[in-house]
Amino acid sequence: MKTKPKNIYNRSSPRVTVIGSGVCGLGIGWRLSELGYKVDVFEAEEVGKGATWAAAGMLAAGVECEPGEEKLLELTTKSQKMWPNFLKDLAKSTDINPHYKDEGTLVIAFNNDELSKLKFNYKFQSGLGIDLEWLDKEEVRNMEPHLNTKTLDAVFSKNDHQVDNRFLLLALMDAFKNSGGKIHEKHRVESIKIEKGRVKGIVIDSVFHEADIVLLAAGAHSSTIDGLPSNIIPPVRPVKGQMLALQMDINRPLAKHVIWTPNSYLVPRDDGRLIIGATVEERGFNSEITAGALYSLLESAWRTLPTIEELPIVETWCGFRPTSRDDAPILGPTEIEGLVLATGHHRNGILLAPLTADTISEYILTGNIPSEIEDYGIDRFIN
Repeated sequence: MKTKPKNIYNRSSPRVTVIGSGVCGLGIGWRLSELGYKVDVFEAEEVGKGATWAAAGMLAAGVECEPGEEKLLELTTKSQKMWPNFLKDLAKSTDINPHYKDEGTLVIAFNNDELSKLKFNYKFQSGLGIDLEWLDKEEVRNMEPHLNTKTLDAVFSKNDHQVDNRFLLLALMDAFKNSGGKIHEKHRVESIKIEKGRVKGIVIDSVFHEADIVLLAAGAHSSTIDGLPSNIIPPVRPVKGQMLALQMDINRPLAKHVIWTPNSYLVPRDDGRLIIGATVEERGFNSEITAGALYSLLESAWRTLPTIEELPIVETWCGFRPTSRDDAPILGPTEIEGLVLATGHHRNGILLAPLTADTISEYILTGNIPSEIEDYGIDRFIN
């Protein structure tokens, strides 16, 4: 039996409208639908074909942590630990397998300059309590025999895993629908309607759709929705990333672990695809795939795994990371009653999906802001 939601908006069954069908929008929508809420997800294009579809699916709280992100590490590490239970819950609502893989992640170096940087990051990250193992060149070649023979030492992070983000998206969409949620594709939200300090609903094609709660989870497009007071427009911009995929022999993959190099990362999939990414470009919503970007990614991948030169390119694409001013997510309520934000995840959208879904759902259910996201509200950008 589903738990009856707490009546925090003076209705026995609050109507929730979610703007955006990425991993966060669908994750929260699924959790709320399971609790008995009436949830509608509105998507401007096809479901999830934004940052979620374009991602690589790495759950790398450890090796991606950089100086200045010590506080964010607490959030990403907690969400990383939530993934196994999140997937168990998801499996109760769908038969679609998100292909979670826990082989771990390697970070490698090819020359002395790269080795110095690897040692710096190893010392910094280990000092934060991240569980890392230093490997010499023989040990790393034993783990990945096809690596370039010039590979020097490496760092192995056993807790940094991966999930196939596209299958995850399909699983969340199926679970959401199975729990009673409704998805509306090709419905671009023009504006959010607000009256007397509280949200009233959304406008699509000049038609008003009433809602008690509006969740803004539109990724890099979150700042483009009209109707919000200027001080609570999420300061989120698109950061472009170009990527490509090669097809390996599924029975003889050239890599078994996620591999980070100084200029790219390589993510092997169960179906034999090798994902190579990603550029970091301040180009707005420019979606062009460029020769220079592909050359740079392929050169870095070839330098890492020389035998990829015979592999076919099966896909190229780009996505837009939803990036806030401090590269951290924007989560929780606003000064407008009933308006909730879940955006600005930058490169951590997939990693933070379980924590985002659970904390935002908890807030909507109880009216209390979970301690994990107290410091990640929109108010931190208000002077």
